[in-house]
Amino acid sequence: MSREDRRWLTILAAGLVVTSVALYAIHYAIFRDGYHIFFYLVMDIAFLPLEVLIVGLIIERLISLREKRSLHHKLNMVIGAFFSELGTPLLAELLPAMCSVPEIKEQLHVKASWKKEDFSRASRFARALDCPVDLDRVDLDALKSHLLGQRHFMLRLLENPNLMEHERFTDLLWAVLHLEEELEARTSLADLRPADETHLQGDVRRAFGQLLAEWVLYVGHLKEDYPYLFSLVVRMHPFQEAPSPTATG
Repeated sequence: MSREDRRWLTILAAGLVVTSVALYAIHYAIFRDGYHIFFYLVMDIAFLPLEVLIVGLIIERLISLREKRSLHHKLNMVIGAFFSELGTPLLAELLPAMCSVPEIKEQLHVKASWKKEDFSRASRFARALDCPVDLDRVDLDALKSHLLGQRHFMLRLLENPNLMEHERFTDLLWAVLHLEEELEARTSLADLRPADETHLQGDVRRAFGQLLAEWVLYVGHLKEDYPYLFSLVVRMHPFQEAPSPTATG
């Protein structure tokens, strides 16, 4: 707090005390009843701890809970924009490089009938995933071009102050940005040296794993709050044999 702020706070406090004393003085001058002035003054002071409890703890907590819900809603909007614009297409692009594709598709084939237990199971699987990566199954030049085209979008997301409250998603953005920087730093992605290939395999594995874990949480949120968006995800997600926007049944 600056000196100017402390000065105004002191003036405000002094003004409120003087006003209270003046009002009590006016009350005494009119009614000449010091007993009741003192009686109600003690009652007000005795009730003060309860006021602190009600206002400072209960009401403040309710306001804080409402603010957290509002922030959670804003974060989910940002995460939804990320997966619509970049996250889901990137999952489809990196999936062939994973050497456990059949298992991943089996565990992450989200269906309309999924319940909370299914999402919990899928989330545990995504967080624990640590499979080998085969870069020969991915067009690294196309991946590089794709990520370079989305760099501005990712940097804009990182500028969003609300993301400071979501450490996991921020880590995901950094992992994807790092993969983009590693690819951009290499003039040629053909015939990589073994050390470079191993390094890029680790970057791809990290980015895919974090993408997968956040995607499961995001889709679970859609199932609860936005069933019409969840319906499209069920038809279009990359962990099925033939994604299609066509609604069936």
